[in-house]
Amino acid sequence: MVNNVSALGRNGVHDWLLVRASAIIITLYILYILGFVVMAQEINFEVWHDFFSSSITKVFTLLTLLSILIHAWIGLWQVLTDYVKPVAVRLVLQLAVVVVLVVYLLYGTIVVWGA
Repeated sequence: MVNNVSALGRNGVHDWLLVRASAIIITLYILYILGFVVMAQEINFEVWHDFFSSSITKVFTLLTLLSILIHAWIGLWQVLTDYVKPVAVRLVLQLAVVVVLVVYLLYGTIVVWGA
């Protein structure tokens, strides 16, 4: 069996399930937002602010952000694994991707739960 240095113990079924689960969460979030837009009588700043101030929307937004980041990581990992053959270069690029995704997660959390 061939060992992939950058696989980090993952397998294809695990990735497949994560991508499908994250896609479902992203789709549900889009439907949630569309439902709000369709059902709202009038959308102004106060209504929009109140909607995004609710705990359920904050949790759902962060869950969706995490799903997007998981989806992005798996996709970028697959592209880098397929097209970047030197292991050292691939690992550096993967590290850069992880750093960017963690920054997005931290910044997104601050935006959603901040003042």
